[in-house]
Amino acid sequence: MKRSALRTTVVLGGLAAVIAVGCATAQTAKMTPAETVAERQKLMKANGAAWKNVQANTKAGNIAAVVADADALSQNAKKIPPLFPQGSMTADSKAKPEVWQKWADFEAAAKTMETEAAKLRDTAKSGDKAATEALVKGFGGKACGTCHQPFRVPPPPAPAKK
Repeated sequence: MKRSALRTTVVLGGLAAVIAVGCATAQTAKMTPAETVAERQKLMKANGAAWKNVQANTKAGNIAAVVADADALSQNAKKIPPLFPQGSMTADSKAKPEVWQKWADFEAAAKTMETEAAKLRDTAKSGDKAATEALVKGFGGKACGTCHQPFRVPPPPAPAKK
């Protein structure tokens, strides 16, 4: 009887996961390219705000406050690939065509961000200030940079100061 209950649990859990992914994909598929771009820009702005908070809290020595923002970055990383469906380019998009030409690499970059942010969250949760500071120091290049460098049009240079 236990084996049957386990099998039922596994099947139902798998079905729930498939439904959740299907709903998320269907929602993205129903959006226009402009709506998709707006939604992914909203997510990236949230990531930027979370990252800014992580840096400020780390600098202030408030390691416990890093946990929530690092967790948000990890959770948001899972949302990135579904927000880049084929054909979702607009003039407002900063995505390079390489996103779709090298899709597996793009997905791997999002997974790297998820993993690095989770590592940062867990380290901050442990209260290890030195280890958290070390992870923050390398986070931009290891997590954000793995996607921004190959897959995002760089922002225009800042105007020269007079």
